Amino acid sequence: MATPPSLINPAKIRNFSIIAHIDHGKSTLSDRILEITGAVDPRLMRAQYLDSMDIERERGITIKAQNVRVNFEDHILQLIDTPGHVDFGYEVSRSLAACEGAVLLVDASQGIQAQTLANCYQALENNLEIVACLNKIDLPAADPDRCKEELERVLGIPAEEVLAISAKTGEGVPELLRAVIQRVPAPQGDAEAPLRGLIFDSYYDQYRGVVSSVRIMEGTLSSNQKIRLMQAAQNYDIEEIGMRTPVNVPVTRLGPGEVGYLIAGIKDVASARSGETVTTAVHPASDALDGYRDPKPMVFCGIYPIDGDELPDLRDALDKLKLNDASVTFEPEASHALGIGFRCGFLGLLHMEIVRERLEREFNLSLIATAPSVVYRAHLTNGEMVIVDNPVEMPDPSRIDYIEEPILEINILTPSEYLGPVMDLCQSRRAEMIKMEYLSTERVEMRYKIPLSEVVIDFFDALKSRTKGYASLDYEPGGYITSQMVRVDLLINHEPVDAFSTVVHKSNADYYGRKMAERLKELIPRQMFDVPIQAAIGGRIISRETVKAVRKDVLAKCYGGDITRKRKLLEKQKEGKKRMKNIGRVEIPQEAFVAALKLED
Repeated sequence: MATPPSLINPAKIRNFSIIAHIDHGKSTLSDRILEITGAVDPRLMRAQYLDSMDIERERGITIKAQNVRVNFEDHILQLIDTPGHVDFGYEVSRSLAACEGAVLLVDASQGIQAQTLANCYQALENNLEIVACLNKIDLPAADPDRCKEELERVLGIPAEEVLAISAKTGEGVPELLRAVIQRVPAPQGDAEAPLRGLIFDSYYDQYRGVVSSVRIMEGTLSSNQKIRLMQAAQNYDIEEIGMRTPVNVPVTRLGPGEVGYLIAGIKDVASARSGETVTTAVHPASDALDGYRDPKPMVFCGIYPIDGDELPDLRDALDKLKLNDASVTFEPEASHALGIGFRCGFLGLLHMEIVRERLEREFNLSLIATAPSVVYRAHLTNGEMVIVDNPVEMPDPSRIDYIEEPILEINILTPSEYLGPVMDLCQSRRAEMIKMEYLSTERVEMRYKIPLSEVVIDFFDALKSRTKGYASLDYEPGGYITSQMVRVDLLINHEPVDAFSTVVHKSNADYYGRKMAERLKELIPRQMFDVPIQAAIGGRIISRETVKAVRKDVLAKCYGGDITRKRKLLEKQKEGKKRMKNIGRVEIPQEAFVAALKLED
């Protein structure tokens, strides 16, 4: 019988993530590392090699954290490339839990940005060793000295320890890898202890079931074992374990500190969720690993299939997507106008847009998404509190004592020349300043408290346009405050349409009602009778538009004769129109829903 291959010495392993603000060069650095270490055949090399989704390539952003194992100077480096956008912060937190170190990347021309700070603090909370480096030093606008001084003053990282690299040309990247080997501690863990492995990501393969990324904390995972998922309390036989180089390479054993993948024929997608602990079925570990805190969704919207027959497919797609993106929540809901669908929760507006696009592309579905909303707390006059994540569930105004809305604490970093426009934008969105601090003569950090409902639609776009793209934004939940919120309903031919209901601040209600009524007037086709479109708060109408009736020339056949003949025909038509109006229903076409609820507008 052949002896199994010996385990890799943990002292030769380094696990690290690359963290940075969006567009500071994380994926480009990953490409150079793959090239320098010879992990990818030069003929097969392409930009954004680790970004596997078409949507990532089209938008030029990383959505999913990707891991890869490379060899460099007699060491094994396990690299995890993470997203930079604030909406995908949960991906970053999961990646950091599988590492001992983090490479903090800062753009040498832009300096510290909001998400740089957020990701750095997150890495420090996880007790990771931080290797800071300035990227894009080959750019004419690069100012490494200013950026090093900023890093030392804001994050306390000594300027002499900050490396300078160009991920595009490869300059300084070998030195960065040597610094990772020197500074990042080797993983700890006893190979003889009971197996404990952390699942930090999963996806569903149509032919092989759930494929999970796993970091072995202690013990040894062998390909002939029976494993147990501790939180799901389920046993499975391993079909294959392996490592990503970045091609999947099967191996027979994974030891302490190693990161690899695990296939065990798991068909129940709820079992292998992120944060699950893998152990052996025969000699299981006594305690599960800490796993992850469940993320709290910030933005909600209804997602409905355009064709009602696709509802089971949509449920199946959401189950599989949740396996890959644990921050999505969903529960069934019904709408008079749109039928049966799901109320889904997301971490932000970009997250919502990406999830909807992935559902349509990867699972071939045609969907309608309702306008995004946030979670309110309605305190009733009888002392009860109702959680409202769907505007339709907002209680009658006569029963409400007061309403609380969620707020965010946002961090804005901007060049000082745009200070005025940024302050003006924040004040127009009901924001309250907490502090303002100059990081240098050219850069200002501002901290605000702002209602979440004012941020979810277009705050980020407005901030970018007012600062020519130079400002950056980071946010975190800041609790709840009491506000004057009202529900605006849209009535079409005196019937409320629940898909168009929304909760807005009292000061903004009239404007929203007018805008939606005008938009629907353009979208709803003309009927044989006048169709009133009204916006209402409770029983009070705040706006009205009318879609005029299609006119039919009933007098065309009256060529001459007495006027009474014409009048008689007109009276007869008037009666018919009145009767039609009484019993007539307005069918709103799907295109009208899609256009009226479109986020881009």
